[in-house]
Amino acid sequence: MRAGGLPPRDTIKYPRRMKTLTILGSTGSIGTSTLDVVRRNRHLYRVYALVAGGNTDTLTAQILEFRPKVAAVATTEGLARLNESLHKSGLPREDWPELVAGADARVDTVRAAEVDTVISAIVGVAGLPATYEAVCLGKRVGLANKEVLVSGGALVMDAVKKHGAELLPVDSEHNGAHQCLRAGNRKQVSKLILTASGGPFRNTPIEKLAEVTPEQALNHPTWRMGNRITIDSATLMNKGFEVIEACWLFDFAPSQVDVVIHPQSTVHAMIEFSDGSVLAQISATDMRMPIQYALTYPDRCEAPVPKIDWTQARNLEFSAPDFVKFPLLKVAYQCLDAGGSATCTLNAADEVAVEAFLAGRIGFPAIHEIVQETLTRVPSKTPRSIDDILEIDNESRVLARELATARAAGTVTA
Repeated sequence: MRAGGLPPRDTIKYPRRMKTLTILGSTGSIGTSTLDVVRRNRHLYRVYALVAGGNTDTLTAQILEFRPKVAAVATTEGLARLNESLHKSGLPREDWPELVAGADARVDTVRAAEVDTVISAIVGVAGLPATYEAVCLGKRVGLANKEVLVSGGALVMDAVKKHGAELLPVDSEHNGAHQCLRAGNRKQVSKLILTASGGPFRNTPIEKLAEVTPEQALNHPTWRMGNRITIDSATLMNKGFEVIEACWLFDFAPSQVDVVIHPQSTVHAMIEFSDGSVLAQISATDMRMPIQYALTYPDRCEAPVPKIDWTQARNLEFSAPDFVKFPLLKVAYQCLDAGGSATCTLNAADEVAVEAFLAGRIGFPAIHEIVQETLTRVPSKTPRSIDDILEIDNESRVLARELATARAAGTVTA
């Protein structure tokens, strides 16, 4: 017992204040996993707003279960479908949430005073304005949207420092890095090591990559994710984005962040200290673990994920990435070194190229070719605002679409 008859501090059970959430991207994989965490911990979390794109069927089911005060969709057409879906559901009109649509509505969902936590899981740069607003309001942000830092890292991190916001990574690798870094003295950390599964083409000969189909590329060996991030994992572009994010989140130089291929996806991140000691974060491949961590930090709670049985025989493999077969990973490092808006253009061009590949308009290697040419032709700038970032993003997309169209029409040979 401590002085005064109190038990040790770590045995005292203080009541947790209920958190009120806005979930940006509620119908995607991260959003639905977040809602599963909420479902299992209704005494800890309430949902203020659900923000979706166009999946109104899933959004309707979420509204019926979680009863948010606000539900937002991307377009007025989606809003009409949501209205119709809620009518058919039989939910009394007085129990409906406020229904809104559009980019400004997304931003408004994070502004409510009662919202203290925002899960940022919208895919693409569309999630940047609302996430930035949440940061400027000093809220806790569980960040699963890579584009926020890849496109606007300098602006966002400056706002985090200025407004005292909490930016907690939800991506499994960055979440693992966050957990490792809290276990040691940051000044003594010399290197961050991010792991990559290697994707579905880890063992595919480079000369066979031109033949791969979207269906093959979407068959990720470890994770079940949205289409774009799954293709980015197949090209290792996703890991390149994670390197960019890690440098912003944890104040590492690009040379201090390494990537290793780890097919088992059991070790999510490692840090190496100056004396050569290494700490690793290891957990099941279940996104509910990092989501819950971001919600409960600095506390830890029982998580709805399987524990690792260390009595079972297992092999953990590690190897170096192939920068020749997966050149986009190297391009990410080059964009980091270049600075300015290069990483914003990188993200925009990649998203367009991935869309073209998924539509069957270009081959798998052309994703890199379009990204590289877009970077060459779009001048790097220093964005001063979110509007600047969105303008650079749009300029890069326009050019990337032209390049993709030229390849689809056969006017460019690769």
